[in-house]
Amino acid sequence: MASRRNIIGVVLGGLPLWLASDQAFAQQRQAPSQPARRPPPRPEGTPVATPVGNVDVLARQALIVDFETGATLLDKNADDRMPPSSMSKLMTMYVVFERLKQGRLQMDQMLPVSERAWRMGGSKMFVDLGQQVRVEDLIRGVIVQSGNDACIVLAEAISGSEQQFAELLNETGRRIGLTNSNFRNSTGWPDPEHRMTARDLSILARRLITDFPDYYRFYNERSFRFSNISQDNRNPLLARVPGADGLKTGHTEEAGYGLTGSAIRDGRRVILVINGLVSMRARAEESERLMEWAFREFEAVTLFRAQDTVENVPVYLGERRTVPMVGGRDITLTLPRRWRDRLEVRVRYQAPLTAPVMRGQTIGELQVAGQGVPTLSVPLVAGADVEKLGLLPRIPAVIGRWVSGA
Repeated sequence: MASRRNIIGVVLGGLPLWLASDQAFAQQRQAPSQPARRPPPRPEGTPVATPVGNVDVLARQALIVDFETGATLLDKNADDRMPPSSMSKLMTMYVVFERLKQGRLQMDQMLPVSERAWRMGGSKMFVDLGQQVRVEDLIRGVIVQSGNDACIVLAEAISGSEQQFAELLNETGRRIGLTNSNFRNSTGWPDPEHRMTARDLSILARRLITDFPDYYRFYNERSFRFSNISQDNRNPLLARVPGADGLKTGHTEEAGYGLTGSAIRDGRRVILVINGLVSMRARAEESERLMEWAFREFEAVTLFRAQDTVENVPVYLGERRTVPMVGGRDITLTLPRRWRDRLEVRVRYQAPLTAPVMRGQTIGELQVAGQGVPTLSVPLVAGADVEKLGLLPRIPAVIGRWVSGA
């Protein structure tokens, strides 16, 4: 007999989203013959539909996701293949961190600087030809200073050549779920075939944070000094957004200005990817505005904890008459803070179950739906073992079910 139970149903009124400009105009004294100067108008963005209404987005590509639940809060051309510029250095560091975790590379290991690395243009760490540089310094050179020269030193040490290292990047990318990326170099140097999507960058950011918690700290460093040259981290979020701790900026003429960023507040982490901005200032303002919007407009709501009993399900021919049905993990949703639509949460399962039932066995599912929230289905599992009754105790149970017609 199928059972379907409506657990939660909330109906609230609608609420429009209002966005206000954060630009203030200072009053200045002007000579009577001169008109007052006004700042240039802010470029108009493209309205993007979100669960809380349309939001203007200046970036050509943009994606905001909740780290814990994976919920998409904002999506503008997130699957466009785009030049990622220096944001693709995140992939280079993923491979470096993996080698460190495997013990195939050491933090204090010294690596040689080739002529190719020394001559590399663009942003630099300023290593010298023939110099031996510590891996830890090279990591900071890549993350903090966006050093193309540091990337090549690491690539040549790991794979022998940057070309071979690019093949390793592609192989690793496919393994960790980057389905729409192609790497031609270690730096993000312009190449018509070097492409990523905002979605792949968000996946990569999530994997860096999850897989390498001991190394992720480098992305929060504000400056690094090497060879008597000090450079500041180019990530504007670190100075502008409370809780920001990563990740990487990028810029080329074709790509425009981009950023893959992350911030955490009260245990909730948000990942943001933007690209195609017209200036560093536009990148800083857009990333701050969208990150603050994500924290302000959404929250994580835990429906059930891992071992909370969602339902007690009847068991036929079991040593226990019921078994607790649990999530097995925390069931958390990302929802608008000012939620005003219908949220429906239902539990579906077949009852009664037939013994034996094993702990962790999938016995049902939790279904979540609502306007503005993607439909979500979460498997529910048995929270305990239920052994089958012995032969003699089983007889009255069978007879009783036969008599009742159940």
